[in-house]
Amino acid sequence: MMTRDSRRYEDGTASSLRQATAYRKLRFYHRSDVLYQLTQLFCKRFFKKWGDRTVDQMIQAARSTKQNIVEGSIDGQTSMESEIKLLGIARGSNGELLEDYHDYLKCIGLSPWQQGHHRYQKMLDFCREHYEYQDFQELLPKMTGEELANMAICLCLQVDSVLEKYIERKDREFTTEGGIRERMTAARLNQRESQRQIIDRQAQEIAALKQEISRLRKILDGLDRR
Repeated sequence: MMTRDSRRYEDGTASSLRQATAYRKLRFYHRSDVLYQLTQLFCKRFFKKWGDRTVDQMIQAARSTKQNIVEGSIDGQTSMESEIKLLGIARGSNGELLEDYHDYLKCIGLSPWQQGHHRYQKMLDFCREHYEYQDFQELLPKMTGEELANMAICLCLQVDSVLEKYIERKDREFTTEGGIRERMTAARLNQRESQRQIIDRQAQEIAALKQEISRLRKILDGLDRR
């Protein structure tokens, strides 16, 4: 088990592992889960006559977004390269899903809600303030295809915006911290330095003990002469 501070186990051994990302604390992960649940509901209700191909692609794109955020966060403890790559895949899948919802609205002769639409700001504010599936659970089954598509588009745009910034942040971390090899080297050097410090401290303690033993012997010798 690792201590909370800088990459050391409880016995003091240096670690090359990064601090694991608690993906369940990431709001964009929860929004991706809402998108996955929304998309399953949407496809069952409005794509029955389109065949399985469109349904499968949309559901898989929504699932890929969520699952790659999870996998990337977990893999990031050992490989930041894998984390950035998987987060990039998640963003790509989210973009694919966004395009599918745009296509749906085109096919039924509608346009996405934008600034100025009488319902746009209310929907935007709701999606900004809520990100847990339980906040959407009762609402989604009551919504029309147009409403669901526009809510999905809003969530996709929010997930994309945050993912873009998050990937940039991870890229900057990689530039400064390096990959697993650099961290392993740094951890090993850190461990060696700690071992040297322990050895030096023990040497000092031994020297001090020798001095104390010598002092006590002198006292004993003096007592014997009496």
